[in-house]
Amino acid sequence: MTVPIPVRGLGEILVSVRGGSEAFAALSDRPIEKNTQVLVVDMASARTAIVVAVNP
Repeated sequence: MTVPIPVRGLGEILVSVRGGSEAFAALSDRPIEKNTQVLVVDMASARTAIVVAVNP
C-alpha cells in the first residue's frame, strides 16, 4: 500500500509487473493502512484492484 484505503474510498498499491512496478488504484471492504502487504483478489477494472490485507 502506498496510499492507505479509507472506509468507502480508494487507495493505491504498487504491483510488480514485467520486472518493474506499476501503481494501481485499490479497493477493500475494510480500511487498510499504508505499507500493509495486500493480496489482489479481483480486478474491478483494468487499473483498479480489489485487495485484502495479508496479515490484518
